[in-house]
Amino acid sequence: MENDARPLAVFDLDNTLAGTAHRQHFLEGAKRDWAGFFAAAVDDPPLPEGVRMVHASAEECRIVYLTGRPERCRRDTVRWLSRQGLPEGTLFMRRNDDRRPARRTKLDILRRLGRTGQVRMLVDDDELVCDAAEVAGFAVVRARWADPSAVLKDAQEREGRT
Repeated sequence: MENDARPLAVFDLDNTLAGTAHRQHFLEGAKRDWAGFFAAAVDDPPLPEGVRMVHASAEECRIVYLTGRPERCRRDTVRWLSRQGLPEGTLFMRRNDDRRPARRTKLDILRRLGRTGQVRMLVDDDELVCDAAEVAGFAVVRARWADPSAVLKDAQEREGRT
């Protein structure tokens, strides 16, 4: 990645490239089933608008995938990206023990990326992540093509899980 001067296009996964509606039920109720939620990600349908955007971006940019999924999901996530025919890119994931809100974990990585190259844009569905990235000076595309999930939003912000 060091020798490639192209700008970076940074893409979130859940509800940006991958539809999570089929696994939301794991997060409902008093006891959330995180293992079930993440295990079901292998069956996420691709979201056509996000997929089109990542392919178009790959023509001029290096692709970075930035997800709040925990590191233990890396193998399944890499397989999912490959099965969808998505462009190769660097995958940044949350440490297994990191429970900070997504807006903090993702902004830390964006800043690090910005020190080594130009971040052309971040594409993410999480409004708080988008707000924080814009305040920090990053160009943002708000992925509003998936049905929003209040349960997932709460998990991202209060539990630091995705």
